Amino acid sequence: MVAKLKTVDKLTITFLVDNNIEWFTKLPPGFTHEIKIHLGEHGHARNPVTGVPIMEFEKYCCGAHGFSALLETEVEGSEPQLTLFDTGPESLSIARNIASLQIPVERISRLILSHWHSDHSGGILSFLRIRKDSAKIDSSKPCVVDLHPDRPIARGLAPGGLPNVIGQLATDPRFEEIEELGGVVENHPEGHTVANDTVYVSGEIPRITSWEQGLLGAVRWVGDEASMKGEWVSEEHIMDERYALVDVKGKGLVIFSACSHAGIVNVVRDAIDKFKRPVHMVIGGLHLASPDLLDRIEPTVDFLTNKIRPAPTYVLPMHCTGFSAKVALEHAMGGGCVPAGTGVRVEVAGDDEAEKRMFAPTVSL
Repeated sequence: MVAKLKTVDKLTITFLVDNNIEWFTKLPPGFTHEIKIHLGEHGHARNPVTGVPIMEFEKYCCGAHGFSALLETEVEGSEPQLTLFDTGPESLSIARNIASLQIPVERISRLILSHWHSDHSGGILSFLRIRKDSAKIDSSKPCVVDLHPDRPIARGLAPGGLPNVIGQLATDPRFEEIEELGGVVENHPEGHTVANDTVYVSGEIPRITSWEQGLLGAVRWVGDEASMKGEWVSEEHIMDERYALVDVKGKGLVIFSACSHAGIVNVVRDAIDKFKRPVHMVIGGLHLASPDLLDRIEPTVDFLTNKIRPAPTYVLPMHCTGFSAKVALEHAMGGGCVPAGTGVRVEVAGDDEAEKRMFAPTVSL
């Protein structure tokens, strides 16, 4: 167990990048649509004739194939901590959505990268540039960029197996580029707590579930980066992947798994094993979208709904989860499967009385 992690009184999540935009579906208590945030909080211009706020869609968020979530953690008596988990795939979506949601970038003290894939790392330099250029920035409070040290030269996809590599992901930012924009690089292969000990970042995720076999067809270039001399090798397990979590008083663990190449069952089992706390929310890409992964959906849904007691209150299937898996989760969980997306804000408030009644969960396979 990681005893250093604090239980927080409140967690606020703002989704900055996701594949999906969702404005109209009914959401549970504590969830707020982007459109309501704009109309209720951001002071839209009003039509001079009707007097009604104008919905200026050019100032709203955009979706993109990737993931990024801003975590604000609060412990009574301490300053709230802002932590960014991933940055989406490129420079445009993160910049537009930060501006749209009026994110106080100067208050973000740490950026956590879940793993070295450009749909999660592609916005790092853009975010750091925006933060560096902010008029409100305090140069004495730099942003730590929390990374796994095993940065690849290149990664690609070979669905039919080597040597047929059909595409290479965009190159991840180099440590030197991050430092040039004011980021302070910290390399962490091990599990650790950040944000005044209110957020846990995992180390290597144990691969123990039989049907969770990584990203099929994933390959990595091994060789010399300067000359690009080397070869492609199979790398389906993406061992640098990490998850993050927050423990909310009276609610339990809120788990952030950006892509779940390790398998979401492995992620949740590791979190429960380490913290012995109920799971309140499972959030992020569940990596069940492509046709070759469809046989993983049924056992995954069964695990999340039947093999954990108590079962998670909510699952937010995002990014690379896929339509079929979302349908299966909604069928099994009803309103517990929440269609969150870019621009949605979630507030998870602690509960002192519920905390007194909490007990360690049980897990079976």
